[in-house]
Amino acid sequence: MSEASIFSRILVGDVPAEILAETDHVFAIRDIAPQAPVHLLVIPKTTEYRDVVELAAADPALLAEMVGLAARLAGEHADGDFRLVFNTGAGAGQTVFHVHAHVLAGGLQEETTGA
Repeated sequence: MSEASIFSRILVGDVPAEILAETDHVFAIRDIAPQAPVHLLVIPKTTEYRDVVELAAADPALLAEMVGLAARLAGEHADGDFRLVFNTGAGAGQTVFHVHAHVLAGGLQEETTGA
């Protein structure tokens, strides 16, 4: 059994973080190393999917729920305009292999994001 991801540990309260929004299936937090004025993460509660490709193939409804929450958060924390980024694989900058979306907004200049 592999070690629980940081996101799983946040969800169960082992690692402190402010959960900004939550549904039955997903939750959102602030990125600890923001790449934009607004940089939030939308994370499924399930640990079943490593990346967005696996998620889209197996559970498109969960992916749609993530996108919906991202849009809601962009409306609450920015002007409603946002970039949604999924890093897929280490070569693309993915460092946490528990699928998650980066919601970036506010004065975006470059296509950069980590984790």
